[in-house]
Amino acid sequence: MDINAVSKASGLPASTLRFYEEKGLIQSCGRHGLRRVFDDNVLEKLALISLGRTSGFSLEEMRAMFCSGRREIDRTLLSAKADELDKKIKELESMRDGLRHAARCPAPNHFACPKFLRLLRIAEKNRVRKPTKKNK
Repeated sequence: MDINAVSKASGLPASTLRFYEEKGLIQSCGRHGLRRVFDDNVLEKLALISLGRTSGFSLEEMRAMFCSGRREIDRTLLSAKADELDKKIKELESMRDGLRHAARCPAPNHFACPKFLRLLRIAEKNRVRKPTKKNK
């Protein structure tokens, strides 16, 4: 399949396909004129990338999984990501409940509401960013 066919079949722009190839997530198997050509299994790999991104995997994590050359996904890594998602779900549920409470709280002002103040503390804790490579 040439890059245009893959783009149409996957719904991804050709620039994204070239980016994924540059990152080592997919590989072209040659060229037809100036266009990259991919094996038919590239669509399956793109579906895996989509699932991984939706699940919170970084492109680097996915590249590491794909580099093994096996058609298996590291079950330990999947379990760890599921644990991360569980933690995030609990945080989001707590935030949702706090917002619902704040919306109907009888306190004269939100800053007099203990639950709203707890929500603010959580937001403050999440605001602190981890250092990135640029910041080091």
